[in-house]
Amino acid sequence: MTTRSVVVKVGTTSVTNADGGVDVGVLAAIARDVTALRSEGWQVAVVTSGAITAGWAEVGAGRRRPTDAVTLQAVSAVGQPLLMHAWRDAFGALGVPVGQVLLAPLDFAHRGQYLQARGTLESLARLGVVAVVNENDAVADEEIRFGDNDRLAALVANLVGASHLVLLTDTDGLLTADPRLDPAATLIDEVAAIDADLMEMAGASRSGVGSGGMASKLAAARLATWSGVTVIIGAARASEPLRRALGSRGAGTRFRPRPDRLAARKAWIAFAAPSRGSVTVNDGAVEALVHGGRSLLRVGVVARSGDFAQGDAIDVLDPAGARVAKGLARMDAAALDGEEGDMVIHRDDLVVLRAR
Repeated sequence: MTTRSVVVKVGTTSVTNADGGVDVGVLAAIARDVTALRSEGWQVAVVTSGAITAGWAEVGAGRRRPTDAVTLQAVSAVGQPLLMHAWRDAFGALGVPVGQVLLAPLDFAHRGQYLQARGTLESLARLGVVAVVNENDAVADEEIRFGDNDRLAALVANLVGASHLVLLTDTDGLLTADPRLDPAATLIDEVAAIDADLMEMAGASRSGVGSGGMASKLAAARLATWSGVTVIIGAARASEPLRRALGSRGAGTRFRPRPDRLAARKAWIAFAAPSRGSVTVNDGAVEALVHGGRSLLRVGVVARSGDFAQGDAIDVLDPAGARVAKGLARMDAAALDGEEGDMVIHRDDLVVLRAR
C-alpha cells in the first residue's frame, strides 16, 4: 500500500447508541472523513465492532444480554448484516462502495491464509472499495469471550502495511486516570514507549458493552508500533474524528512507532503466528541472539515446553523466564530432545523482542 495508509477501528460503545442500535451519526461522520482522506491520496480500511450489541438490540426485547458463547455467536449473526447495512448507507450517501471482510484468528495463524487475506484487502483498495473488517464472531467464540477488535485492527494494520492506526473510542485518548474516578485526570498527548507501569495504569472496559477497554488498546498499540505503525487513540464522537486524530498533535494520544519497521514476514512471525511452545536458553544464547544477530543452536537450549512441530512458532525465554525472541522452529520438540540436528531457529526466521 502507499506510504499514507490508515486503519481506523471504531469500538462498540462508539458505533452503537444507548439502546444498542447502530449510531448512524457516528458512522456518517467517519464515512465523510474516510472519503475526504481518500481524495487526498490516503488508503483507508475500517475495522468495526458492534455486531453483537446491534444483534441483541434487534432480538433481545429488553432481556438481559447473554454471556454464553453459543448465544453470542447467534446474536452476532443477526447484528452483522445490520451493522454492514448501516456502513453501506453511510458510504453510499457519498458514492463510495464498501466491501465486507470477516476475519477469524485462523486467518492470521496460517501464513497462506494470512497472505490470502492481505491480497483481498489490497484488491479491494485497487478497486476503490473501502474494506469494512470485523471479527467473524459467529465462529470465533474464543475472541467473543476474551477479545475486542483492537488486536484485530493492529493485525490488519500489520497485514496491509499501514502507516497509521487510529483507535476511535468513547474517551479523548489515554488519560492519567479514569475520569469517572478522578476528575483531575488529564490527557496524555504522546507516548514514546509502552511499559509495564503504563499497562498497569490502564483500566478494563467499564461500559458493560465493549470487551476491550484501554488495556486492550495499549496492547494493540504496542503490537502496531513494533510493526512501525503510528497509533492514535481518539474520540469517536468528536467533530471530524478521523481527520482530527490524524491531523492535530493535540488530538488524542499518539504512540510513536519503532524506527525500524519489521519486514512483513517477520511481523507475521512476531505478532500473528500463534506460539505452540517455548525454549529456555542460557545467557550466552541470549547475548548471541540479542546483540550478535545469530541463529539459535541446540547448544544454547536448556529446556523446552510444548509439543511443537517443525515450522511452528515458538517463544525463546531467558533463564528467568522472560521472553527474548520468537521464531519458527527448524525441528520438532521430539527432535530437540534427541541428538540429531543443531539448528533450532534460523536467524531469518527469528524476531528479537528485547531491546538491543
